[in-house]
Amino acid sequence: MAFKFAVINPLLHNELRLKIMVALESLESANFMYLCEITGATRGNLSIQIKTLQEAGYLQMDKSGSGPAARSVCRITRKGMEALRAYEQGLRRLFAEGVPTQKDPPNTAVG
Repeated sequence: MAFKFAVINPLLHNELRLKIMVALESLESANFMYLCEITGATRGNLSIQIKTLQEAGYLQMDKSGSGPAARSVCRITRKGMEALRAYEQGLRRLFAEGVPTQKDPPNTAVG
């Protein structure tokens, strides 16, 4: 059987989405503005990435209030926690396994 790298979840292999998920894993919840602050993201970019994670079922966002007093709070879901753990395990496996040595070097002759 041919060697294959561990599968890495492309949805989580985005710097901002990964930061959001790691933050929510360690916090019970986080409001939108706090996530902006700790990730260094703009509000627009954070909104897009949160929406992507919501659509995947990895987080939920609860909104309360309206206008300037509105507050949005994000929480990681069970599915999101499982995806994050699998992502971490996949990365660990990549580094632990490496790539096997080639049995026959490729033909490097220039013709």
